[in-house]
Order: sequence, then structure tokens, then C-alpha cells
Amino acid sequence: MSLLRPERIERRAPLIPADYFTGAGIKGVLLDVDNTLAFPGGQIPLDGVPEWLDTLRAAGLKLAIASNARRRRVQPFAAALDLPFVSLSCKPLPFGLARARGLLGCKRRETVLVGDQLFTDVLGGNLCGIRTVLVQPAVAEQGRLFSLKRRFEAWVLRRQALGAGETTSHQ
Repeated sequence: MSLLRPERIERRAPLIPADYFTGAGIKGVLLDVDNTLAFPGGQIPLDGVPEWLDTLRAAGLKLAIASNARRRRVQPFAAALDLPFVSLSCKPLPFGLARARGLLGCKRRETVLVGDQLFTDVLGGNLCGIRTVLVQPAVAEQGRLFSLKRRFEAWVLRRQALGAGETTSHQ
């Protein structure tokens, strides 16, 4: 398995059906915030996110946020959605994700991380031994570094020949 290969790619987080998780033996879902559940720095969830989270909860899934953002950014967002969280998770390093997984009380292979960045979310989840779902970012970030990183992500994904809605064979 490539450390940069997500198990699934989806256009937006709310498009991932609950039965995808439950059917794959997932019991806990870790969620990135910026560009996955909300616009970067925003406190309002993207369209469909609250309803999607309710659907996941109704399916019996445990949910938590794992974000690289600071506590002052993550805490009010997490509180509004009634989600536990780990801020400054330092993805792709695995220790913050391991802490977040501990909030869920789930085993590694029962946990998935949903995020928008290949080099933080997917790499971090794979290094931590948890499953990963990559979603397309809600908006294109500004700046040369983000632009360069997104182009390199696209190149890696093309080499892996994965598109939205696809699942890899290493489930």
C-alpha cells in the first residue's frame, strides 16, 4: 500500500454514505475541518454537513475532529456540532491522530480519517494505520505553496488513477 493512497476518494464528505463505513467495518470516523467540513477558517459547516453527521451518528458511528488548526479555531466549531476534537494534531505525524482515535475508543482498522489533503490527512492516516478517505477541497486555497502542493497532489492521484467515488482494492 502506498502511504499516499487513500482507500476512497469522494467529491465532498456528505456524499460518503453511512453504509460505506458500516459495510467496511468502520466504527469511528475522524474528520478534518478546514476544506472538509467548513471553508478554511470558517465556523459554519458546509452545506449538508450537519445532516450527514446526524446520519453517521444514527448508523452508530463514533465521530471526532482531528485538525492541525489551533484550539481557538477548532473548539467553537466542534462544540457547535457536538464533536470531541484534537487540535494541533500535527498531521501527517501519527501521534495526534492516535490521540483522536483514542477519543473514539476504536481499533485502527475500525477507524477512518476523512480529509482534503493528501500530504497531511491521507499520509497521516496511513502512517497511523487507519483507513483514509480523501475529499476534494471546498475551495482552492490562496498562495503559491498551496497551489504547488495541490498540483503535486493531482499528479500523484493521476499516477494512482483514482477518481471521485472510487474505492481502492486494499480495504
